[in-house]
Amino acid sequence: MTTAVSITGLRKSFGDKTVLDSVDLTIHSGEFVVLLGPSGTGKTTLLRLLTGLEVPDAGEVLVPARRTTVYQEPRLIPSKRVLANVVVGQRHSRENREAGLRALAEVNLDGKARQWPATLSGGEAQRAALARALVREPELLLLDEPFAALDALTRLQMQDLVGDLVARHRPAVLMVTHDVDEAIRLADRVLILDRGRFAVDVTIDLPHPRDRAAAETIRYRTEFLDQLGVH
Repeated sequence: MTTAVSITGLRKSFGDKTVLDSVDLTIHSGEFVVLLGPSGTGKTTLLRLLTGLEVPDAGEVLVPARRTTVYQEPRLIPSKRVLANVVVGQRHSRENREAGLRALAEVNLDGKARQWPATLSGGEAQRAALARALVREPELLLLDEPFAALDALTRLQMQDLVGDLVARHRPAVLMVTHDVDEAIRLADRVLILDRGRFAVDVTIDLPHPRDRAAAETIRYRTEFLDQLGVH
């Protein structure tokens, strides 16, 4: 397997609070890893270290050059149409425009290329943000609670869409979420941060699509909720 992310001995503190303490992590190309943990345990800090927005106090963080992030908010530019948002920052060319249109088609927004962001629903705006990430053909896709602001049905639809797109494009993925069921539904591996270290690193050895009511799914859910202190 090709290694996409390699973290060794990572430590990060803010003032006198150590958020990440001697963290080691390897993520392979095509692997979908989901990070769980209570608020304040360092999940977003880890993502920011992978994007380069934070610098570690100690340790080594190796990531691919081609990496993109999808956040909880779509972060579309209101003054640019949907297609322009998808290809923003890229050279103006027929090839990039066609790649943007293909990305919109993949997220079922092929009829929205000329729309303004304000005309999109929340789910459509998040799909446009996903197209913007995927059009860059990332080797590492970082997802920071990308479905948290969506209603329950749209959230399930987006989970299915992301699962399908990741299976097709095969980037390494690290997704942060608070939703245990979402983690089990999507992940190849689930990590749980606790007091600066990984308290859980579990491979989800279940075929897709996953049955929420299956005995193995319930076992994983119980294990993760126990670790998170939810009984």
